[in-house]
Amino acid sequence: MENSLKTYKTKRKFSETPEPKGKVLKKKEKKLIFVVHKHFARNLHYDLRLEMNGTLASWAVPKEPPITKEHKRLAIQVEDHPLAYAKFRGVIPEGNYGAGKVEILDNGNYELKYADSKKIEFILHGKKLKGNYVLIKTSYVKNGWLWFKV
Repeated sequence: MENSLKTYKTKRKFSETPEPKGKVLKKKEKKLIFVVHKHFARNLHYDLRLEMNGTLASWAVPKEPPITKEHKRLAIQVEDHPLAYAKFRGVIPEGNYGAGKVEILDNGNYELKYADSKKIEFILHGKKLKGNYVLIKTSYVKNGWLWFKV
């Protein structure tokens, strides 16, 4: 399990960045958490993070998250992040991976309805993002998923 954070850790210089080192955690609490970060990096994008298997499974989303059923968003799966990242906000210094300001756009709990290697169905209970959502794996883009509200 700890290997799910190996890529995360190799991309960061923890002596320079305020990001949490973190580790894979097994929580006693049953409610799963999610967070959507607004990340002012090289290009403004959003990061969807869903608690799964003791870490935050993560996707970079080039456009604002889908609020209505009409919006479909490309979501590129990136490395898992530690659960502590759900509370992270701050500035990743220049010269570091993901340099730029990170804000929390929304967060809360979610219910996992279904998950396999090609489809994830979930219900978000956030302040801004609420309702049923789906991630569908696509073959058009490496590590690409389509994220939309149903």
